[in-house]
Amino acid sequence: MQIYYITLNNQEEARLIGRALLEQQLAVCVNWFPITCAYRWQGEITEEGEVALIVKTQAGYRVKIEQLISQHISYTNFIAEISPTSINQKFQDWLNAEVPVILFHE
Repeated sequence: MQIYYITLNNQEEARLIGRALLEQQLAVCVNWFPITCAYRWQGEITEEGEVALIVKTQAGYRVKIEQLISQHISYTNFIAEISPTSINQKFQDWLNAEVPVILFHE
């Protein structure tokens, strides 16, 4: 299993990308929620709203997920891949039933 933590500009982007990931069987479940982002840009500290999208999927889908995201947004965003060390068996069974396992990772 892999989890992707993705930052986006707004909830509509997260909804569109999340649903597209589900429709294309690139994810079993997605969550999104508003967050506040503070960052340094050109010597200034800026704060603004952002949305975090969490994608739960099988290992090996990073390239396809990034390609799908780039179809919906053109700006540089953050995508982090997280590898859980263990998950509950019922969730793993659901994941395996909904998202094909890739034997050779991209």
